[in-house]
Amino acid sequence: MTLRLFCVLAAAAAIAAVPSAHASSSEDKAEKRKKTCEKAEQRYQKLFGKPSAEEDVTIVKMYKYTFCPTEVEVKQGTTVRWVNVDRRTSHSVWFKEAGKEESDRLFSEEKVEMTFDLPPGEYPYLCGPHWKDDDMTGTVRVVE
Repeated sequence: MTLRLFCVLAAAAAIAAVPSAHASSSEDKAEKRKKTCEKAEQRYQKLFGKPSAEEDVTIVKMYKYTFCPTEVEVKQGTTVRWVNVDRRTSHSVWFKEAGKEESDRLFSEEKVEMTFDLPPGEYPYLCGPHWKDDDMTGTVRVVE
């Protein structure tokens, strides 16, 4: 085996042994989102005195440039309530792809609701001020 071929094979083996930076960053992002959403739920309970799961509507919390949960699945006719549990940052809800108007800016403890009387499908939405720089996006999946 020539020295050149040996070096190429050694380099290929070294590259293969290194974990993918993309996979690692995806895992890091998922872990960060999980922790953020845990804190968002704690903040919700502090503000409203009960877990968000005990509400009579589906709750999506807005906290630290994140929708929590990022994806929700609801039956047709279900109401989703977005609640800002951040202390100082305003957020909005905007179904931009669907051509809907952006909600008003929601400040701490403010909310906006939408009843999903839409055909089954996926409906992506975003936070008007934070989707470009902070990737604050979410999805509502409507099922029958």
